[in-house]
Amino acid sequence: MENLLKNFPEQFSFQPEITNPENLKKTDKFIVAGLGGSHLPADFIKTANSKIDLLIHRDYGLPRVPDYFLNESLIICSSYSGNTEETLDVFSESLKRGLSLAVISSGGELLRLAEENKIPFIKIPAGFPPRLALGFSTLALLSFLKEEKEITEIKSLSAATDFSLLKEKGKELAEKIRGKIPVVYSSSENFSLAYFWKTVLNETGKTPAFFNIFPELNHNEIEGFDFSDISRPLSENFIFIFLSDAKSHSKILKRMNITRELYENRGLFVIDENLMTDGGVWKKIFSSVLLSSWLAFYLAEFYGSAPEKVPLIEELKSLMKK
Repeated sequence: MENLLKNFPEQFSFQPEITNPENLKKTDKFIVAGLGGSHLPADFIKTANSKIDLLIHRDYGLPRVPDYFLNESLIICSSYSGNTEETLDVFSESLKRGLSLAVISSGGELLRLAEENKIPFIKIPAGFPPRLALGFSTLALLSFLKEEKEITEIKSLSAATDFSLLKEKGKELAEKIRGKIPVVYSSSENFSLAYFWKTVLNETGKTPAFFNIFPELNHNEIEGFDFSDISRPLSENFIFIFLSDAKSHSKILKRMNITRELYENRGLFVIDENLMTDGGVWKKIFSSVLLSSWLAFYLAEFYGSAPEKVPLIEELKSLMKK
């Protein structure tokens, strides 16, 4: 996994090719169906450009939206392995109803079905954990969305951005966090980043981790840390990571500062992580992706776990087939 992280920026030069492009629906409405690492590119795109009409579906069947939206949309089924049963179910339901489909995958049953039914698809390189193939899958999704501006910005990162310092920074963060349960906070526009930190800490770091967003957490979650002498040991297990963005709404920045002070005054552990705001939104996104991935890698090393493996997920999948 260490080499995959070091070489991650090479993915930004990936050139997606659409097979069966003549069958691709022309529309500005999109539904992305995917689970785990396969829906993350859609989350990032929502952070980068909230004006794109993009719905993210993480379940079986079709999303609960009006029929007109389903009929007008391109449903993009994204499964890195091509064997995600929820995504295959979306594909099957869409095919039965004659809805417009596209596929992103590295292989598996989903790609086979796309080829068999002449569905437009983009094949991305195989052999990566889905959470470490996000350069490939994001560029593939943007190709279906025809967002050339976003594609150009991502491709510029491979030549213009030095991500090498993030490895050491991730190691330093791991030394601060180990032995604690991380809770990641961000503004709502950076939801996708806080969510990614949480999931990579789970999958790669093999540690419980949670996330929430401002301002919502100020209306409920913070009260859970107004502990008594008896409940203090519960709260002291947590460490809070604030993903701060200098471009956030001034009231959000104020809420983050006050919340930080309230937590620290109660003896809770808080880490400030300033997101990169120079160089464009995609630099911010992928810098955060790589930093959190290095952090999770070193946490797994500390805990004596294999960062690339997901045995509990695989066990669950096996049991679901019985």
